[in-house]
Amino acid sequence: MMGDDNRSEAWFGFQRVAAADKGSRVRQVFDSVAERYDLMNDLMSGGVHRLWKAALVDWLAPRGALRLLDMAGGTGDVALRVAAQAPQAAVVVADANARMLSVGRDRAINRGIIAGLEYLTCDAEALPLRARTFDAYTIAFGLRNVTRIDVALGEAHRVLKPGGRFLCLEFSRVVVPGLAQLYDAYSFRVLPEIGARVARDRAAYQYLVESIRRFPPQDELARLMTDAGFAQVSYRNLSGGIAAIHSGWRV
Repeated sequence: MMGDDNRSEAWFGFQRVAAADKGSRVRQVFDSVAERYDLMNDLMSGGVHRLWKAALVDWLAPRGALRLLDMAGGTGDVALRVAAQAPQAAVVVADANARMLSVGRDRAINRGIIAGLEYLTCDAEALPLRARTFDAYTIAFGLRNVTRIDVALGEAHRVLKPGGRFLCLEFSRVVVPGLAQLYDAYSFRVLPEIGARVARDRAAYQYLVESIRRFPPQDELARLMTDAGFAQVSYRNLSGGIAAIHSGWRV
């Protein structure tokens, strides 16, 4: 499924598109839903996405003057949790979508959290950052939206210091018997309808559902991380594999 050698094309949901066009298509999706993104996440997951992000930050265990790159940081869920646990941390919240970053910046200001947060609009596959700069790199529900996962992983490895930690939270493959069929029915029938009614964009949430199904399963993503140079690669399933956190270290 994922081992496609045609580098001139990429999957946009279940569609094959020119690789050069995928980034702009993804940005259009998130431009459309930015203001309602957090509400939609709560409605779609029953608030469980917050528990998953808390688990990501708990596994990171931020402390001291940690320097973190939170890629696809969007509305700031992960960054604000890190700031709360490690007030001395310096977090660069990066996203390809400026509108999502604007929502996240406003959210942080409304909570009185300004110090320690920087915002950067950039592409995960071409980070405008020096090598060996960060102690940790997190990406939550963003890796499946890049055009080339292997390139994004290579960039993550490049900007981490030796001993730096990579953590990815992403939708994955259900491992509980019987749950997969229920999850598929909910995903393809209910989620686009919620998108149409609440975010007023059915197509955006149809894409998000399809992008989840196109994403590599747990073991394949672990292999891609190893190929990118990460060591001690492991993962934890969440909610029966609906989501998973992958961890790796730069040595």
